[in-house]
Amino acid sequence: MAKAKATAFFCKECGYESSKWMGQCPACKSWNTMVEEPTAKREPSGRSTGSVLRQLQKPVRLEEVSIDEQDRMSTGYRELDRVLGSGVVAGSLVLVGGDPGIGKSTLLLQVCRNLAAADRRVLYISGEESLKQIKLRAARIGTITGDLLFLCETNLDNIEEAIREAKPEVVIIDSIQTMFREDVSSAPGSVSQVRESTNILMQIAKGMGIAVFIVGHVTKEGVVAGPRVLEHMVDTVLYFEGERNASYRILRGVKNRFGSTNEIGVFEMQEKGLVEVENPSEYLLDGRPEEASGAVVACSVEGTRPILLEVQALVAQTNFGLPRRTAAGTDYNRVNLLMAVLEKRCHYEMSRYDAYVNIAGGVKMNEPALDLAIILALVSSMKDKPVSPKCIIFGEVGLSGEVRAVSQAEQRVNEAVKLGFESCILPKVCLDKMRSADRNGKIWLYGVSNVREAIGLIS
Repeated sequence: MAKAKATAFFCKECGYESSKWMGQCPACKSWNTMVEEPTAKREPSGRSTGSVLRQLQKPVRLEEVSIDEQDRMSTGYRELDRVLGSGVVAGSLVLVGGDPGIGKSTLLLQVCRNLAAADRRVLYISGEESLKQIKLRAARIGTITGDLLFLCETNLDNIEEAIREAKPEVVIIDSIQTMFREDVSSAPGSVSQVRESTNILMQIAKGMGIAVFIVGHVTKEGVVAGPRVLEHMVDTVLYFEGERNASYRILRGVKNRFGSTNEIGVFEMQEKGLVEVENPSEYLLDGRPEEASGAVVACSVEGTRPILLEVQALVAQTNFGLPRRTAAGTDYNRVNLLMAVLEKRCHYEMSRYDAYVNIAGGVKMNEPALDLAIILALVSSMKDKPVSPKCIIFGEVGLSGEVRAVSQAEQRVNEAVKLGFESCILPKVCLDKMRSADRNGKIWLYGVSNVREAIGLIS
């Protein structure tokens, strides 16, 4: 009798392996995430695949480890370098995720062009497009010069051999869901294949000192498809965000072993590819309506960068017993909380009105510093009284109606001065700490301690 194939159950969220099916994963406590797949064949020699890339390592002291500034490579885009932490680190494994058609492949191809022009040897491996398709896309973004090689392959064994022969400094894998290993009998894109493929690429990156970028598809929930252990294996996780109908794109780092995870990069999709936006504040405020009620300018900080954006609110009397609430670009529950503060602390009958809150430009910001701007936008729309277009507002609002301090108030005010704003409503606590700073009369600062004081300034 033929021996049955060995199978196991894997958790799609965390990669936990079990010999039997369970309704709840014991590791991550997720329900209905166990899937049955064939297990990988083990090599009889006991030597794992890819170990030829590693040499026998001996324990060393930290004093013996040398750090060279040349280990970081510039991608040619300051926005991307900021998110990565001053450039690409040799031997790092970077995962780039995003919705289909958002521009992941275009961005990485432009990065390959810049690296090749800087005398870097780059290998671009595509498992989804043919060489003709890549050439058509490359012709759109401009002329490519330098040592840039292309390969259309999905077999990891062949890819490993090609990398060993080419000896590149940077490798692009597009995408990880199309790669497969012959000794894993499950289909490409499955939990087993994605995990095994990423493991091989990680050994290649660390063993040969090659920077590897892998593209990952995302699910309808917005996370990278495959086991969640994939994000734990890589060094950096970048998400490409943005509306397909809008021209802007935001590159956000959610994990980075070589830098901050709060930095973002802003790009604009144009006919010839992605172009970095060096001043996102000016870009997001472009086309702002004049003398319109319910529109105020707020300031959010992403990492070390202050970004000015427009908060819009529309308050209309409801025709039903249950008022409608809608929030785009910010937390829906946070908007409900702020409206409850207005009704309880300021005695506005918000339960009689529908409320719609939007962050203009389609960006998503959940920083608490936007609370005061959202409240004043709601009040401005409710009273149909516009706020000065030269006024910037930021501050966190508590349940008692108090306006609490926010971080990096100095940088927020300086950004407002740079863009020509004349007044700023901010927490009084932040204003007291900024007394020593000399603004040279360029902007008026109004400190408020509660919501009622802030509403009095715009009434």
